[in-house]
Amino acid sequence: MYDVVIFRDGANLTLEQVFQSLKLTAYDLSIDTLDMHAHYDSFHRFDKFNLKYNPIGESRLREIFLKTDNLIQGRYLAELTREVMTDLEQSKYQNCEWRISIYGRSLDEWDKLAKWVINHKLFSHNVRWLIQVPRLYEVYKANGSVDTFEDIVINVFKPLFEVTKDPTSHPELHVFLQRVIGFDTVDDESKVERRIYKKFPYPRLWNTKQSPPYSYWIYYMFANMASLNNWRRMRGFSTFVFRPHCGEAGDTDHLTSAFLTSHSISHGILLRKVPALQYLFYLKQIGIAMSPLSNNALFLTYERNPLPDFFKTGLNVSLSTDDPLQFHFTKEPLLEEYSVAAHIYKMPQSSLAELARNSVVQSGFEMEIKRHWLGHQWYLQGSAGNDIHKTNVPNIRLAFRHQTLVAELDMIRGTTTTGGHSVKSTPEVRNTLLPTTDAVAARAMVKHP
Repeated sequence: MYDVVIFRDGANLTLEQVFQSLKLTAYDLSIDTLDMHAHYDSFHRFDKFNLKYNPIGESRLREIFLKTDNLIQGRYLAELTREVMTDLEQSKYQNCEWRISIYGRSLDEWDKLAKWVINHKLFSHNVRWLIQVPRLYEVYKANGSVDTFEDIVINVFKPLFEVTKDPTSHPELHVFLQRVIGFDTVDDESKVERRIYKKFPYPRLWNTKQSPPYSYWIYYMFANMASLNNWRRMRGFSTFVFRPHCGEAGDTDHLTSAFLTSHSISHGILLRKVPALQYLFYLKQIGIAMSPLSNNALFLTYERNPLPDFFKTGLNVSLSTDDPLQFHFTKEPLLEEYSVAAHIYKMPQSSLAELARNSVVQSGFEMEIKRHWLGHQWYLQGSAGNDIHKTNVPNIRLAFRHQTLVAELDMIRGTTTTGGHSVKSTPEVRNTLLPTTDAVAARAMVKHP
């Protein structure tokens, strides 16, 4: 008995029938046939890059193999995911934060996703999940899935508030959320954002065909997450961080929105164009997970990437993979990122070790796991939080980083003006910019009961 894998063209099709309809056999499949690698034809063409998500350019294969909610309940994707998890567990020294999408088209998306994870036993000590929310309001509005922007906000957050109030209302979701560490939001940042309102309306009134601007999406995700986290913390449940894709292309105002709302960001290459924002990201040590190989294929050639400059300046940067199957050529994509950076940017071992340490600090893994990898007091500033035997990062380097940051903050807040009189600032005033030990620990870990 053959499994029916998709309903298309008015008929239920088995996998054999799908390939017959595409005039393909197993012998025809190759890397070139699949055509899912981001070559130079996608440079500055995000539309062409998006097409690479479809194997051999066919959306039906994407639905069969790369979707969790399809006719076979995501069985093929689960089998592939389980296999990659096994490879990770055997590699021993790599942990991952995988993105999986919630679109906001309907209220049952969370339950379907949680059932997919639990029914297929997709749990691993090496893996945590980031929920990715694509900014596709205009698509859903056009096909009638939603009426206003409020529908998307409700579909994304209502189940989370319900399961926080009563875990038995969504039992699978309650279990799944213990492995979810945060939220991401993605789309083509280079899209032109036309301002059609003098004053932005509330989500329930946003019913135009045009999608809200980046800052609007970011604010409503942040506001709902803040409220949700506060309630979950009071109930002793895990909380979430906000780590959007930001500053990859488009308007530099996106970085302003992220600075005000986000725990850390992905990419951030546009900070090279805005020194003032770059300075603010430095002062607050907001994490920036950079992917030079991805940027090289889409927006910025490798030699122009600001990663080495950001790193020398003292920004909290790390190296990260981005769509490994599309941008990398080997079975070890993260090792590929580090190897190319070491060769092209001439980075010594101590710098690679510091990037790796930053990566662990920025991650959403639990406090105990970070202690295992970095040392018992990893969250302390400077050399006090460094265990050189675990991190291979010289104490003198982290001490210099910390002293430079403190000196910079003292220079800015050395004196304050009150009532026309210049007075020396107090340690309390300076600490409004300098993250405290507790604040660093709270930003960097996901709390669990």
